[in-house]
Amino acid sequence: MGIGPGSADYLTPAARAAILASEVVLGYRTYLHLIEPLLAGKQVISSSMMQEVERVQTALQLAEQGAEVALVSGGDPGIYAMAGLVYEIAAERDSPADIAIVAGVAALNSCAERLGAPLMHDFAAISLSDLLTPWAVIERRLEAAAVADFVIVLYNPKSKKRAHHLPRALEIIGSHRNPETPVGMVTAATRDGERTLIAPLREFDPALVDMQTTVIVGNSHTFVWRGKMITPRGYRTKYRLD
Repeated sequence: MGIGPGSADYLTPAARAAILASEVVLGYRTYLHLIEPLLAGKQVISSSMMQEVERVQTALQLAEQGAEVALVSGGDPGIYAMAGLVYEIAAERDSPADIAIVAGVAALNSCAERLGAPLMHDFAAISLSDLLTPWAVIERRLEAAAVADFVIVLYNPKSKKRAHHLPRALEIIGSHRNPETPVGMVTAATRDGERTLIAPLREFDPALVDMQTTVIVGNSHTFVWRGKMITPRGYRTKYRLD
């Protein structure tokens, strides 16, 4: 299940219930720390980043042995998280385990909330991490989304080894957008140290971004009003709004 973008306070009721009903809870140690109040009396198995396959294999093994297991993801488990890998590995081993995916709050939802209403029309979510996807494929997706005038949500925009990916992504998008297009960023959404910023594409500074940041680039109609980023859905073309 997903734990939401921030802490136990952002768990959906279904996710909270699933954790409380479990005997074993597995997850990335940072996420487990966020839900520590719910872990009393449970077997807790934490691991580091880059150990997703091992985490899923362990969870399935325990479930196949009859344990009630919760495998925790950040955000929503079906969006750049663990749900797909769970099903892939379960299918590979033809696992008899009963698998249930419990929805969480995706980063794009919580970040959009902080920025205003930037996702009110069609949008595309693109991860800039080339760990599992070749960078050439990512560039093609950025180009296609920019040409189609989607609002673009950029996940995993930066890491120590990928400092150049975000500037390149903004360059590609900028070749099809007005320099005044609003760009919003939210770092550590719903957590301690949360930061938000909205700036024109021509002024947006990638140096302010880190791995905990989500970046949202507006489309040709997105505007800023009183510090909020708004993408119209088209009501103005059919109705009077005053």
